[in-house]
Amino acid sequence: MDDPYQNNVYQQQGTDVVGDNTYSTYGEGGQDGYGYQTDYPPQEEDAASDATEGHDEEDQMYEGEYQGIPHPDEVKAARRAAAAAAREKARAAASGIREEEELADQYEGIMEDCGHGRFQWTLFVVIGLALMADGVECYVVGFVLPSAEKDMCLSNSKKGMLGLIVYVGMMVGAFVWGGLADKIGRRQCLVTALAIHCVFAFLSSFAQGYGFFLFFRLCSGFGIGGSVPIVYTFYSEFLTMDKRGEHLSWLCMFWMMGGLYASFTAWGIIPHYGWGFSMGSEFQFHSWRVFVLVCALPAIGSLVGLMFMPESPRFLLENAKHDEAWMILKKVHDTNWRAKGEPERVFTVSQIKTPKQEDEFIEIQSSTGTAFQRWMVRTMTLVKQVMQNVMSLASADLRLTGLFMAIIWFTMAFSYYGLSVWFPDMIKYLQFEEYESKVKLFHREKVENFHFNFSLENQVHKEGEYINDKFINIEIKSVKFEDSLFENCYFEGISSTQTFFENCTIKNTVFYNTDLWEEKFIDCILENATFLHPKKGCHLNFQEENDILIYLVSFLGSLAVLPGNIISALFMDKIGRINMIGGSMLISAGCTFFLFLSFSQAAIIAWQCLFCGTSVAAWNGIEVITVELYPTSKRATAFGVLNGLCKLAAILSSSIFAAFVGITKVIPILMSFSALVCGGLLALKLPETREKLLL
Repeated sequence: MDDPYQNNVYQQQGTDVVGDNTYSTYGEGGQDGYGYQTDYPPQEEDAASDATEGHDEEDQMYEGEYQGIPHPDEVKAARRAAAAAAREKARAAASGIREEEELADQYEGIMEDCGHGRFQWTLFVVIGLALMADGVECYVVGFVLPSAEKDMCLSNSKKGMLGLIVYVGMMVGAFVWGGLADKIGRRQCLVTALAIHCVFAFLSSFAQGYGFFLFFRLCSGFGIGGSVPIVYTFYSEFLTMDKRGEHLSWLCMFWMMGGLYASFTAWGIIPHYGWGFSMGSEFQFHSWRVFVLVCALPAIGSLVGLMFMPESPRFLLENAKHDEAWMILKKVHDTNWRAKGEPERVFTVSQIKTPKQEDEFIEIQSSTGTAFQRWMVRTMTLVKQVMQNVMSLASADLRLTGLFMAIIWFTMAFSYYGLSVWFPDMIKYLQFEEYESKVKLFHREKVENFHFNFSLENQVHKEGEYINDKFINIEIKSVKFEDSLFENCYFEGISSTQTFFENCTIKNTVFYNTDLWEEKFIDCILENATFLHPKKGCHLNFQEENDILIYLVSFLGSLAVLPGNIISALFMDKIGRINMIGGSMLISAGCTFFLFLSFSQAAIIAWQCLFCGTSVAAWNGIEVITVELYPTSKRATAFGVLNGLCKLAAILSSSIFAAFVGITKVIPILMSFSALVCGGLLALKLPETREKLLL
């Protein structure tokens, strides 16, 4: 029997003639344009029987079949089929790469035809506000803690948890929203994420208990965590190659503006403790809660603006929504050229390539199951697709680059966020040392029948005697009584902080409407002491609690970023991404050694400004190259994973660096230096992408 595969000779073009029969070749046969063979030449009805007449031995059963041994012809056929499948797979992969490149090249040409103008600048402002909201969120909790701890009586451990919980929410949010943006759309995900942030930020301003406030800030961080990966992905898909590096760097300035906005509004609102109202001792709405509400305004502005913005046409093309993408691109074209005074320009594109779809989309009829069951099927399918997209980041062509990017993101974030916590904490520590150096010491004083109607602050009283004295409607801050005697005394309307009684004897004394609870009496002897109507909450309001210097430090640190932002935007496309990242990280590493000279508050502020100004160029380069390294189907997912890793580094470094404040400055400085040098040198190994099309 003749083997039909033996005469099938493949040629790239034309046909081969074997005997009297002609076979269609790759590229011609089949209705879908793929290189599969068409039906073999037709045979007459009795041709097969005529050809085998007189060859009955071939009809005999192969003896090895009884032993389960395949026929040699079957083995050959299987090998040929496997080889054909491998060739087809290779052709399909090559075809897929070519299709991506062709679509990227065509899309680049379309965006060049659309021009850069009013549409891009409008989108720049709208999504820039979302990035600004992310910058604000990083400062909110730090600014409100000094006041919030008084309303909620927060311990040091609770304050630390509140500072970290926002980053936990942002870490999870970056991962989730980045993955969803590659499946259901950039605009839709950004709108949803900002809406969640606004709702829970509003609720947190009214939360009276620590648990609710913590939960609302976690959810608020989860919402705003999606802004960074989606914003850069979204905006990059409306930019041409020659505009991408510069304008993505200008976009980074909104994060700086977020820091300036938060510092300025905190400076103007929080110290005015009376800007609010209270309903008894159960509901307090003071100035810091007003500040929390005001911090949600950038997100609200971005959310409103996004209602008038379209979806990314590049995302739509990736998902085979050709007509929608064409309409949006036409809108971009007409908006830009109309604003430039050329409304007669016509959008000439009529057909845009769309890649093959790899995902399996499930369409469920409304009559199938309950609404909840249909929702569960869709949700689980979406989760599966997102996880598959995440796992695809570890594919052979992306694995090494992804590992380098993960290390660079982590090292940069570890140093930046760690030092961002260390700078203000060091300033507070120096303030505390200066404050303690001015403490007043009273030794063996004896006070009888005296009415204390003035505040006591930063004092230590040792071995004193207080007999028949009255302490009424006063504030006591950082006062310690040691080995003292209180006899027949009366305390009323006392508000205190950092005040303790140690090894004291309290006899026949009444505490009425005070916050001097029994926990503040350490190893004391209480004889006939009475506590009546103790205060609930912490209501001490010293003006110094809202130290203006802390707001000034954050304001100057954010403002110092401006020169670095301008320089990186102007030179991003001239010197390249990897040189920008590597150079900035290595220069920032050198700046960390100046921190050994930080012996005063002014010196710390100066070194902070220097570090922030030099490190921002690296941030800009990292965000630009992350957008350019990954294809459209994985861009937001990869950005989300890397940004989530960045927030994990922020959590770790904030905890580690804060633990060494007041102990040693050597370890934080060496850790920052090592991380920046490692990341900077590794960045020089990345591929340059300034002349790369967005696949």
